[in-house]
Amino acid sequence: MESMPRPRPPHLVREITRHGKAVWYVRVGHGKRIRIKEEFGTEAFDAAYRAALAGEDRSGGARPAAGSLSWLIERYRESSQWLALSLATRRQRENILRHVIASAGSMFYIRITERVIAAGRDRRARTPFAAKHFVDTMRGLFAWAKEAGFVRVNPAAEIRYSLPRAGEGFPAWTEDDVAAYEARWPLGTRQRVWLAVLLYTGLRRGDAVRLGRQHVKDGVIRLRTEKTGTLVTIRVLPPLAEAIEAARTGDLTFIANSRGQPMPKESFGNEFRDACRAAGIRKSAHGLRKLAASRMAMAGATVAELNAVFGWTGARMASHYTQAADRERLAMAAMDKMAKMATSISAKD
Repeated sequence: MESMPRPRPPHLVREITRHGKAVWYVRVGHGKRIRIKEEFGTEAFDAAYRAALAGEDRSGGARPAAGSLSWLIERYRESSQWLALSLATRRQRENILRHVIASAGSMFYIRITERVIAAGRDRRARTPFAAKHFVDTMRGLFAWAKEAGFVRVNPAAEIRYSLPRAGEGFPAWTEDDVAAYEARWPLGTRQRVWLAVLLYTGLRRGDAVRLGRQHVKDGVIRLRTEKTGTLVTIRVLPPLAEAIEAARTGDLTFIANSRGQPMPKESFGNEFRDACRAAGIRKSAHGLRKLAASRMAMAGATVAELNAVFGWTGARMASHYTQAADRERLAMAAMDKMAKMATSISAKD
């Protein structure tokens, strides 16, 4: 048994150069080939292989200087904390880290202070969510560095987010938006399925593109979310079932391209945006998630119920919708009372 060769990991390709040397590449589908320069069978090789599967190309360029921020980031990418992050989070943070390396990679990491990180946040102030993701990324990097003994304090630990002002962020869809979209994309179209999946599940875009029949049993969807790993349980409502039944969907996913194949969330985002523009709507998929939450809150859903459907934790997000719904109901009740008073006064006159 010990003499049997280990099965080769998926997407790993071995080639022999004209000099007789074995070289290794990772290639997923028809994507870019990523060279792995580490020695096969080592932990460094395994880390580089996993990074290549996540789309991170570390094959080019000189090694960063020891003690530099680039060097620290390279060590972080090899850590269990980094690999424990979801693929979507790694991709998002990798993009941020590439910009950090380009602008400050040669700095000694021990010279990164709260002031330096706050300045990076402030440079992104015009896009508050980008600023928040930058702070989260640096906080995660230095939390690992502190645990690993590279630094004594986490300079990002107390940095506040540059949060959007009231009214900013992704605008929520309205009922008129939904009506306009459904008029442009009737039952039987792929685009109608897209709307139904997003609106009647409340899933994030990255989870919506993964949803398929394998996640549905006895009319109930059970799916572990990509971002937090939370298991959400969602009943398949009649409008969603009707849209799926009327249109061609993929074998593994309800959201599919024109050939019936699954779509990466980025490609789906672009196509859904085009479908929205064709209907005269300039809003995003996330805005539909907001409308779904508002509908449930207006129907009387509790904080705990909203958390269970949308995969939130704590009370902050769910309370935002329940409080807004309560304010609307109270306002309408108050106006009804005013109307009755006005009618009573008029009758006396």
